[in-house]
Amino acid sequence: MSSVEHTRIEALGDHDYLVHVSRDDEFLTLQIRIRANPEIVARIAGADADESRVVAATMDYLVARQRSDDLPEQLDLEDIVAAYDGYVDDLHEQISPVR
Repeated sequence: MSSVEHTRIEALGDHDYLVHVSRDDEFLTLQIRIRANPEIVARIAGADADESRVVAATMDYLVARQRSDDLPEQLDLEDIVAAYDGYVDDLHEQISPVR
């Protein structure tokens, strides 16, 4: 049986977010602090983007590629851009409205 992860995002202010991840089948609760670099958020979703939406999409993107408990406790969107070549384009396509 596969586990279901639940994610809750808490805005800490000044472009920082705390992502709480828990799993149904384990007593696993993770907290990952993500810095939503404003320049990268704008590249992904535009200048007036909802940062928390970008953070949520980023977590979905990351857990599709690795286990959430393998992620570091702190991330900056710049780190993700450096690690994944298609990250900005993939999230831009996912988040931006179709015109």
